[in-house]
Amino acid sequence: MCMPTNNPLLSPAEVQWSDDGVPVSLAYDDPYFAREDGLGETRHVFLSGNGQPDRFSGRDGFQIAELGFGTGLNFFATVETWRLRPDPMPAARLTFTSFELAPLPLHDMARAAARWPELQAIVEDFLADWPSDPRAGVHHVMRQDVTLELVLGDANQMLAGWAGNADAWYLDEFSPARNPDLWSADLMKQVFERTTPGGTFATYTVAGWVRRNLAAAGFELEKFPGYGRKRESLRGRKPLPEPVALVRCPGPCGQDGHIHPACCWIQLKSDILLAAAIC
Repeated sequence: MCMPTNNPLLSPAEVQWSDDGVPVSLAYDDPYFAREDGLGETRHVFLSGNGQPDRFSGRDGFQIAELGFGTGLNFFATVETWRLRPDPMPAARLTFTSFELAPLPLHDMARAAARWPELQAIVEDFLADWPSDPRAGVHHVMRQDVTLELVLGDANQMLAGWAGNADAWYLDEFSPARNPDLWSADLMKQVFERTTPGGTFATYTVAGWVRRNLAAAGFELEKFPGYGRKRESLRGRKPLPEPVALVRCPGPCGQDGHIHPACCWIQLKSDILLAAAIC
């Protein structure tokens, strides 16, 4: 794992374990995943909600971003789905970027993941490089076909410095009622700006003010059936841009009286956004 060495240490998340073996955040009094079946929830809400695995098919790369790494369950399940995707392309890479303020200690992550034996090989592989003393900053775990990029710190600050663009977002923060800062209008706007055109998000919550923030950011929204006791979930899409206009150069723009493509492009670019010149 590549990790910062001089940045401040982060305080680890503190959890208590319910009688049915589900980790619950002490800070937010909220479970890390659905009590019914966390893996089932991940596959239904975040993978299927973002059109996976179909959107993986035939791609040479795919970028997922997430708010709230938590137990890592979404990541582990996504790696499993990526590796079982139809029509895989040679040398294709999944990049998974997750923003987390309070990472779980290694032993708690391993305990949470032990509920799903089908994920254990993936879990053990990536947790082998999990930092024992995580520091604020960007950490990378590289495998042949997967890159895990952990951005540790406050997402409201860290996302502003992220240069990536996600094909799909997992909005898996703690409940909006308990952790409203990670569902703010400003942060949802940043999520939208760092989504590829046609990219998507999915989340378990349909809270009205969260929907309004996502819609105001620019997403097209759609409710879909929820998982377990939740009646509805939410997904959305960043609209594709308008078709690019093809524009003919208005006339000679060079001193020699001829139309030069580079000169013509500069002239058009100042007047017509996303225009392609035919010279």
